[in-house]
Amino acid sequence: MLSDKLSLPSQDRALPGRDQAMQLENVHFVNGRPILPPFRADDSVLETIYFGLGCFWGAERKYWQIDGVYTTAVGYAAGLTPNPTYEEVCTGLTGHNEVVLVVFDPQKVSVTNLLSIFFESHDPTQGMRQGNDRGTQYRSGIYCTNDAQKVEAERVKHLYQSALSAAEHNAITTEVMMAPTFYYAEQYHQQYLAKNPNGYCGIGGTGVSCPI
Repeated sequence: MLSDKLSLPSQDRALPGRDQAMQLENVHFVNGRPILPPFRADDSVLETIYFGLGCFWGAERKYWQIDGVYTTAVGYAAGLTPNPTYEEVCTGLTGHNEVVLVVFDPQKVSVTNLLSIFFESHDPTQGMRQGNDRGTQYRSGIYCTNDAQKVEAERVKHLYQSALSAAEHNAITTEVMMAPTFYYAEQYHQQYLAKNPNGYCGIGGTGVSCPI
């Protein structure tokens, strides 16, 4: 039932998953860079952040096009089931969100700019859905890998709430937390819209600019 997919499962209801990680080709279909760590020899320069803003196909395309983003990949995070499959995530019984991994060079693009793009690229007020996509896997989320990212995410979220409220939109439901375990999605999901240019993309914002 759809209602079962609109609330996060308890541990005793979550699917068991598996120990085996997804097997992937370690190359980005668009830019040819690795999608698995280590990403490059000077990894210490790079930062990673994860965004959930609806269907991860369109979300990933949004970020791989940004100058300063080194590589991207899609997967599942903030759930209970280890190494879930796409079909399992779609049941609502893993608790996972569809997210895009964004590896970026902060000397070329700031986390503030990435956060602005995040908020402007979807409607962060919709709870467990994004447009016609309904379920816990479509919730709005920011998953940070250091304290500075989390502080900035909360700051930009507050700024965007002010802009949304002025435009008579509802309250933001975006969850902001330190990054939980990220599980890579299946190979065919990686850079999906580059492989399938006419494929589905549910990404669409409110039309309200983020006042950073």
